[in-house]
Amino acid sequence: MKAIRSLRRSAEAFNSFEEEGRVTAVLLHLQHAFEMLLKAGLRQKRVPVFDEKQARSLSFERCVNIGGEHLGITATEAGLLRVIDALRDQEQHWFLEISEGLLYSHVRAAVTLFDELLQRTLGERLVDYLPSRILPVSAEPPQDIQLLLDEEYSQIQALLQPGRRRSAEAKARIRCLLALEAHVAGEVVVSATDVDRLARAIRMGQPRDEALPRLADLATEVAGEGLQVTVHFSKRRGAPVRYVAADDPTAAAAVRAVDLQKKYHVSRAQLAKTIGLTDPKCLALRRKLGIDTDERCCHDFVFGKSTHRMFSDNAVTALATAVKTEDMDEVWRNYRTKRPRAGVS
Repeated sequence: MKAIRSLRRSAEAFNSFEEEGRVTAVLLHLQHAFEMLLKAGLRQKRVPVFDEKQARSLSFERCVNIGGEHLGITATEAGLLRVIDALRDQEQHWFLEISEGLLYSHVRAAVTLFDELLQRTLGERLVDYLPSRILPVSAEPPQDIQLLLDEEYSQIQALLQPGRRRSAEAKARIRCLLALEAHVAGEVVVSATDVDRLARAIRMGQPRDEALPRLADLATEVAGEGLQVTVHFSKRRGAPVRYVAADDPTAAAAVRAVDLQKKYHVSRAQLAKTIGLTDPKCLALRRKLGIDTDERCCHDFVFGKSTHRMFSDNAVTALATAVKTEDMDEVWRNYRTKRPRAGVS
């Protein structure tokens, strides 16, 4: 019931006449609603939601990651959940400015996803708990996400014009756009360096699709009308992007290799232990699935002359699923003879 109560508080805040603190309340309660729903779903599947080593419950990010394996959360759904968390973090701890159109699109999509997850994990529907009249309502129909992003980018360009002295407001809006990258990126960390880099790119007149290439992949699918409207975020094939170092002050594009050690945090030994295999058999299964050549699952960290291969939660999920479906004796026979290249473990 905590999840339902928090969702109700988020909807009440969204529809409130009070402007002060409204966005903070909406995002804070919305993120908490999903955290409680994910943990309830995981408990229903008998998945522990308490980290014995840390002596505390699992983080929101961790719940989203393991939800892919146990709750059927798709990459697109996980992206929306990470955006909600990123927006909440920026609004709660920094200074965020989000347009009403972008806020409504995300809150309405979140309500749609909440209902779907509630049915998927617990076999219940949101309508059993909340009347539709209290759900987030907008006087305007949801707009196409690309149009909303173009409008926001234009607003930022206007705020950064020479002599305006509105850079603080512009950077608050930039934080929102950077947080939205979580739709299409597994890990997004919005730093002051990223905000300054994008502000420079906008002042230089760089178009949005070059400054924020990840967002060119984003699309929305809207169905229904009035109180029955549903919103789903989706991905479309966008232009190729290039990655830049997190500390590169000259690069304008906001696609960054940020905090890789946070994303790729599982060692080879930990990976084998987590999925219940010996190290050699885990290596054979990695070869079978192509884990070591998938940048979403694996990254090589180079420290001097040493190279350390680390893995992400994507690798854990893929291997844990394969262990249940693959014939490990056959995998071992076919993939045990290969050897890793020198210097990499």
